Amino acid sequence: MYMNGMDDALLSRRKKGGGGFLPSLCNILGVLILMAVLALCLALTLPRFLGYGIYNVVSGSMEPEIPVGSVVYVEGVRAEDVAGGDVIAFQSGDSVIIHRVVENQVVEGKFTTKGDANAEEDMEKADYSALIGRVSRHYPFFGRFLEIYTSSVGKIYVICFAACGVMFNILAGRMRERRREG
Repeated sequence: MYMNGMDDALLSRRKKGGGGFLPSLCNILGVLILMAVLALCLALTLPRFLGYGIYNVVSGSMEPEIPVGSVVYVEGVRAEDVAGGDVIAFQSGDSVIIHRVVENQVVEGKFTTKGDANAEEDMEKADYSALIGRVSRHYPFFGRFLEIYTSSVGKIYVICFAACGVMFNILAGRMRERRREG
C-alpha cells in the first residue's frame, strides 16, 4: 500500500492520541469566557464614553415599562427639549429618580413627573437643574449584573473569571506542546 508524506503525518498524529479534542475544548472555553467578560465590560463602560449615564433601577415605580433590576441608559438633553411622555432621570437629594414627564413647565423651569406604577403625580416638581437626561434605552435584568459588577467583590469575580479564561488557553497550549513532544 502506497502512502505519501501527508498520510504518514496523519497516521503518526493519530498514533499520538487523536485529533486534540481536549485542547480544542479548553481553547473554546477560554475564548468564550474572555468574550463574556469583554462583552460585559464594554456594555457597562462604552456607553459612558459616548456620553450616556448608566443607572440600575431599584424600585418598582416605573413597572411594567421598566422593571426592577433593569439598567437604563440616559442621554444628556436640554430641559426645554423634554416632552410630556418622555422618561427622564433627575437628582432628588442623594437619589436618582427615573420617572415619566407629565408636563414640562418651561416658564417655571420645572417638570411634573409620575412613576408609571404610581397612582398620583410626584408631590415635588423636578427642577431643570436636577435633570440628568432622558432615558434612551433600558434592558430588563441587566441591572443585576451592573450591581454585582460595580461592587468590590464583583470586580474581583470578573478578574478571576477572566483569569480562568486565560488559564484555559494556556492549558490548551501546554497540552498541544506535550502532544508534539510525546
